[in-house]
Order: sequence, then C-alpha cells, then structure tokens
Amino acid sequence: MKYYRLLFILIFVTITSVQAQKNIDHQTLTWIRYYNIFPLTEKWALHSEFDNRSFLNPIHENLFVVRVQGRYRATKNIELGGGFAYFNVNTQNPDVDPEFTVPEYRSQQDITLINDIAKITFHNRFQLEERFIEKFTKTELLDDYSFAFRFRYRLQSMFTLWEKDKRSIKGTISDEVLFNFGKDNKKNTFDQNRFYVALRYHFNPNLGLEMGYLKNFQRRASGVDFYDRDIIRFTVYHRINRKTKK
Repeated sequence: MKYYRLLFILIFVTITSVQAQKNIDHQTLTWIRYYNIFPLTEKWALHSEFDNRSFLNPIHENLFVVRVQGRYRATKNIELGGGFAYFNVNTQNPDVDPEFTVPEYRSQQDITLINDIAKITFHNRFQLEERFIEKFTKTELLDDYSFAFRFRYRLQSMFTLWEKDKRSIKGTISDEVLFNFGKDNKKNTFDQNRFYVALRYHFNPNLGLEMGYLKNFQRRASGVDFYDRDIIRFTVYHRINRKTKK
C-alpha cells in the first residue's frame, strides 16, 4: 500500500506543477463505447471495442477507435494481453475543422495483476504501446510517420454495490498515468493522467451498461500547453455466452 500512496503523491505533484502553467484548454467530451468479450477457451478470450469520442461545446467529432486484443488468464491473479488499435483523429480542438483526419496505428501488450481484498477486486495493469502516427501540416497529411513508445500504469478497484438474481450494480474507481518515450516526444514525456469513477448496471451476467466520469489532464506535444478535459463515458459491455472447453 505504501507503493500506491507514493504513486498517487507523484501523480498529484505532477498535475499540480503543470496546472500552474497558463496554456490550458478546458474541454468537455462524451465517449461512447461498445465493448465485446468473446471467450475462446477457459483461459483465452478475444476482446474488441468500438469507441466514438466527441466534443460537446461546440459539438464536434474528436476521434474514433477500433481495438482488438487477445487476453490470456495465466493464473487466478495474472492476466496477459496483446492486440492492435486503429485511431482516426478528426481534431483535438472543436473550433478547428480540418479537411482531413489523422490515422494512428498502435500495438499494445500488458500484464494485469488481480487481487481480491475485502470484497473489492484490484487490478494493477502495466501496459506498453507502440504508436505510429502519420505526420501532418495544417493543410494535409504527409507521407511519413512518427513513432513512440508509451507506458501506462492503471490501478483500478471494482466492487459490487447491489445484486439480485442475475442483475447487479457494480462500482469502479481507477487512476491511470501515461508516459511517452521517443525522439519525437522529448517535450512531453509525461503524457497524461486519467481519474475515473463509474457505475455499471448488469441486466444479466452477459450484458451491462456503464456510465462514468473521467477527468483527463494531458500535456500536448509542445510541452507547455495542456488539455484539461471533463469526460462523460457510456459503455455497453457485451459478453458472448458460449460453452468453453478446458
């Protein structure tokens, strides 16, 4: 637990120091996501998601994400994952409407440590990403890509608030910190911090609807400008119910 306290202290100090800067853009968004879980065997599963993110003031498309990953439950307390994602970025500023979208291709690998303490499930996720982002000017895309590694650490707690028959209400609290590494990211090694709280209603064990609030504070590529984002997130969780063989 001392490690967790130290982590949150570091996150708090980092955010407090960068918030002292003047170049901060405050934005409000909605993220709407469909998340599918398809078990392949008792230990293997295929996870896929479709995520649309939009600004609210003014209303404008931010980006669209498609992600697919394989997950392997190695033991009761260890889960491994790896996959790919495609990002189609329209704009990061709702007042700017470029005539093109910027593609990003991303691979990812993670290890997640799972522990149950006093009816609360804790997930410690350590994730590495390899990001290929097409370069662009104010008017067009360039036939070249920037590359960077990004490390992500997320501490998440999940707990059941109510349960009856096959229905339930679950709560989630998490915090995630992200760091960039690469020659094109010298000014924004600290990428962002995401604090998230949510409630999920399960109509049955295979179908749930989640609504949450995400506070996202992100350093921009310049190193001196920041996004301070208030995000309302809706997620439909859908697990394909099928018998699995050992």
